[in-house]
Amino acid sequence: MNTTLSFSNVLTWLNDPANWRGADGVLAHLREHVLYTLIAVGIAALIALPLGLLIGHTGRGVVLGAGSANALRAIPTFGLLILLVVWISPKIHAHQAVTGLIKQGGLAYLVPTEIVLIVLAIPAILTNTYAGVQNVDPAVRDAARGMGMTGGQVVRKVEFPCALPLIISGIRSATLQVIATATVAAYLPFLGGLGRFVVDGLTTLNDPHDGYPKMVSGAILVAALAVVADLLLIGVQRVVVSPGISGRYSRRKLTPEQVTVQDIDVQVARA
Repeated sequence: MNTTLSFSNVLTWLNDPANWRGADGVLAHLREHVLYTLIAVGIAALIALPLGLLIGHTGRGVVLGAGSANALRAIPTFGLLILLVVWISPKIHAHQAVTGLIKQGGLAYLVPTEIVLIVLAIPAILTNTYAGVQNVDPAVRDAARGMGMTGGQVVRKVEFPCALPLIISGIRSATLQVIATATVAAYLPFLGGLGRFVVDGLTTLNDPHDGYPKMVSGAILVAALAVVADLLLIGVQRVVVSPGISGRYSRRKLTPEQVTVQDIDVQVARA
């Protein structure tokens, strides 16, 4: 295969406006891919964040949590997807279409796909959450309790803000993994996402327009989406993480001890 010619064909495919419009265009499949990712990461965060905060705050279940996270990471994604499709899909009889997300009859295949993506996203968020809480300086916790905070207030106003950089790092990692893995949705009927270009291009690999160029373009689009998502989450982290935690002080440098004390004072003042 002529590599130069093939890459030229990839650029041609990406620059063709006809490939970006319509129900099977880039924009439509990009929207589907983003929605698959948001659903999976959102549900995973709802499960993993409270559990990670509880484990980190109480110090109980660390071994079980770490073991479970490692076990989830070891599960073969595609094998689990096929198993869930065989087990769950025949039991789902709803055939309604959801505009921008699934076609008619696609719900039976979307549910197992999202379960797989959720299982993939949970470990990174869970481990980073309880690790972030455990790494909070014990003196900061003692100071918060000495000021009359309850256990719940310590979690909400001290441990969670202090652990936020690691938590967001876990969400970033989970998001990138889900974006990359959501391409498997295209192997199932009625589902799309950017993986549709990879799968369709692979089946017609020798086609000069819809074969190799389409497959490589799909892979490039997935990588570009991952980079954009990561940059957005970095921006979110800069906005939501307290300057006392991140160390973003413009006028003077503070020691770690001063940063910790100042930030806990801010959190207590807000209580």
